[in-house]
Amino acid sequence: MDRFATLNLFLRIVDRGSFTAAAADCGISRPVATAAIKTLEQRLGTRLLHRSTRHVRPTEEGATYYRRCVAILADLEDADRGASGAVAGLLRAHVIGRLARMILLPALPDFMTRHPALTVHLGEGERFVDLVREGVDCVVRAGSLSDSDMIVRPLGVMEEVTLASPTYLARHGMPASPDDLEGHQMIGFVSSRTGQPLPLEFTRGEEVIERSLPARLLVGGVDTYAEAARLGFGIVQVPRYGFADDLANGTLIEVLPDFPPMPTPVSVLYPSNRQLSPRVRVFVEWLVEIIGPRLCQNADERSYAGAKAR
Repeated sequence: MDRFATLNLFLRIVDRGSFTAAAADCGISRPVATAAIKTLEQRLGTRLLHRSTRHVRPTEEGATYYRRCVAILADLEDADRGASGAVAGLLRAHVIGRLARMILLPALPDFMTRHPALTVHLGEGERFVDLVREGVDCVVRAGSLSDSDMIVRPLGVMEEVTLASPTYLARHGMPASPDDLEGHQMIGFVSSRTGQPLPLEFTRGEEVIERSLPARLLVGGVDTYAEAARLGFGIVQVPRYGFADDLANGTLIEVLPDFPPMPTPVSVLYPSNRQLSPRVRVFVEWLVEIIGPRLCQNADERSYAGAKAR
């Protein structure tokens, strides 16, 4: 392996905490990775990594070398981009599933036309992602965030709406205010952060009202949540952008429109211990360009700080 490939491998090992995972990321075998790091340590005359059967972590010298390598490789990538005008390599991003399918994928051809040397690995889902351990460059999340070791770039806030099916409302009636929700049921959306179902949330002027209704069905995915609402299992609160067709054809009906939920912030996060690479920088800039206008165009101007957490 050449020196730059070895440096990339070393960074992946530290990030992933694993020779096996890092070797797979770099498209080489575990023995080749082990030999390359052994050669690097011999050349430097110092031990860079503590190895155990379960985990790999840098020594003090290895941590210092890691920080220097991050800066060097980021500078090299910037230099290559300056010379060629192109961003190259593999970008790993993880995005909320519905947002990925409805917003990002339709706009992705234009992004990839702009950057023909860039390959995008797009993961999707609602679960918590450990960017460093899983080798992900950036993640798009909804809700208020408390990841102190991440850089958070706000993308906007999306309008939320309270919905129920016609069959559900025929059985339980249409409430006129949050005070009329006694006897109603919600579908419990289980928070990936707390493991508990989120309460319904309503606003009355500046007041935020929470209601935890009985829930006989608990779900952890947005698509299941939406389909359960269509089948009449209970009341849900969801981003408005994904349910325009349901509202238009009457599959779902808006409930308590005069008491809307707080809007939900949408952000992109990336590790703070790394210099932002050109490929991540252009992807983040593209997210800012498309998500604000397309996802958040109907949201009001309430502050990020006041928006709900998932």
